[in-house]
Amino acid sequence: MRAAAVQLTATPDRERNLAIADRLTREAAGRGAELIVLPEKWSLLGGPEDIVKGAEPFDGPALRWASAIARELCVDLVAGSIAERVPGAERGSNTSVHFGPDGEPRATYRKIHMFDVDVGGRSYRESEVEAPGEEIVLTEAANGVELGMSICYDLRFPELYRILAVRGARILLVPAAFTFATTREHWEVLLRARAIEDQAFVIAPNQIGRHAPGFRSGGRSMIVDPWGVVLAQAPDAETVILADLDLDRQAEVRRTLPSLANRRPSAYQWPTDEAEPVTSGQPRSAVARQAA
Repeated sequence: MRAAAVQLTATPDRERNLAIADRLTREAAGRGAELIVLPEKWSLLGGPEDIVKGAEPFDGPALRWASAIARELCVDLVAGSIAERVPGAERGSNTSVHFGPDGEPRATYRKIHMFDVDVGGRSYRESEVEAPGEEIVLTEAANGVELGMSICYDLRFPELYRILAVRGARILLVPAAFTFATTREHWEVLLRARAIEDQAFVIAPNQIGRHAPGFRSGGRSMIVDPWGVVLAQAPDAETVILADLDLDRQAEVRRTLPSLANRRPSAYQWPTDEAEPVTSGQPRSAVARQAA
């Protein structure tokens, strides 16, 4: 299965973003990609005021384009994410949509973890303009391969990806606009960790460069295999990367090093107060409380 990740420098200029996304998506399909993934906020990216002003409804121009080009090129297209304007809601949603080769939406995922952090000398408060989603989403490509959906900051929450893997995901999707500061030290480490621990392919298209004053992403879009090997990595430019995903090799990895099958969910519980084993003269819970 050939997959592609599209790396963009989106700005508040929607027409410009759509034109470049269109060109690179067509290039990916022309090079044989069956599954193409766009980055987070591929249709519009900037400061919070730009996100609010540029948010669009589910049937707006960005997703209409995505549906049409998926149908025209006969590919599975995961439209990274858009700033969705939600009717009747005070805040919008950071929304990713998977379109099948027929152009129909197969799944919709709304980002669960909001990027409310202080990093690189700047404060980010995503939750002020967008509300978190509440649903984990697993979808299927046209060939039946299971895809686990996520967005950007979700990458730091391994429990999400473990649930997706246990539910059958063979490919994990991480469209992102990872900040420049965090891309350089954390991005590759986190992507390879998710791939290794869940024995899954990871397709991670990132944004690159400056989007608006003070807002910069780090690029290095990647496709990683279930052994943690980086199959493709983007240079610092608007571009597309491709890799062939060897699903038979993935099955071999999961068979010979069956860490998913060897899980013991019944043991993953904090001990109760009843009949607690005693260590160092204190109940385990007391030791834990002191450590906390």
